Amino acid sequence: MRRNTSVVSVGNVKVGGNNDITVQSMTKTNTSDVNATVKQIKDLEEAGCEIIRCAVPDMAAAEALKSIKQQVSIPVIADIHFHYKLAIEAARNGVDCLRLNPGNLRDSEQIKDVVKIAKERSIPIRIGVNFGSLPPVGGIGKTKGFSRHMDMVNTLPKASEITNDTYSVVDHMIATALWEISLLEQMDFDDIKISLKAFDVPTTIESYRRLAKLVPYPFHLGITEAGTAFAGSIRTAVGLGVLLYEGIGDTIRVSLSDDPVKEVEAGFEILKSLNLRNKGTTLVACPSCGRADVDVRKLANDVDQLLKKTDKNIKVAVMGCEVNGPGEAKDADIGIAAGAGRAIIFKKGEKVKVVPEENMLAALMEEIENTPSSV
Repeated sequence: MRRNTSVVSVGNVKVGGNNDITVQSMTKTNTSDVNATVKQIKDLEEAGCEIIRCAVPDMAAAEALKSIKQQVSIPVIADIHFHYKLAIEAARNGVDCLRLNPGNLRDSEQIKDVVKIAKERSIPIRIGVNFGSLPPVGGIGKTKGFSRHMDMVNTLPKASEITNDTYSVVDHMIATALWEISLLEQMDFDDIKISLKAFDVPTTIESYRRLAKLVPYPFHLGITEAGTAFAGSIRTAVGLGVLLYEGIGDTIRVSLSDDPVKEVEAGFEILKSLNLRNKGTTLVACPSCGRADVDVRKLANDVDQLLKKTDKNIKVAVMGCEVNGPGEAKDADIGIAAGAGRAIIFKKGEKVKVVPEENMLAALMEEIENTPSSV
């Protein structure tokens, strides 16, 4: 059962409650380069991205957000780390949400100034806790007397290392989030989302699990600095998959050292694998074996590229054996089972036609176009 949370409106996208779990990404351009940033956002919109976050490292970036917002359709989040005035300027320029890092921005009076304008403009705030920028041990909410080079965070045990009642990274992440939550609540501000990201998957999972029992706010899920498209997608799928299966999570980002479009694609695949979203096509493909008479890997990738041209919510199967293929993929809406020189096109496990190998992709796409969405 999905965790019951409050609902936050990020622009025209509702996060939390019974609303769809949304897929986010983050631009990798210099935000002050408006043309490059807008182009990347539009590429991400086309890929299905539903919320976008932009880094705001300086005033030029904060000022650029006004023009960026005027040219894109999806909600824009301003990513703020050190300078509270950048958050205020981003809010003035029409962003749909502010991400504040409570490890880097720890002055309560400055945060109150940000909350004030957020309340005035009905802009939600994501409290973005991140292992790599946690406040020093003993320094949560404190701005003086703590060196970032002697923060002691790396000496804390991670989730898999916890013994007895030892103060751990999980404890520190939760305490950091609760400090800022309390500060916002004292100002009668509850338009809040929360994230608790670490590279260590067990630490991330345990942090979200424990905080889920303490607060009613929606969660943004992610594994920070997950890595390349291959390794990062696997690491993220493992971490987020556990939480999502347990009903925890309301919006997600797959953080990859790659084209952000791949983040969006991976995000939807994670959700589709748990039957949490049915946006676009789902490809089922056999791994191939000695029975295959065709190059299944090439065929599956060719079909995958063709499916990017349709937005129908259907499941498509690519099988390398015309004997067992249709039966093994009988829950697919439509599929192809290739044999020696020919291919079977099938629907729900039932053969509908046999076509020559050279015509099989065209025949498959024709059937897909004539098949209604399954949802």
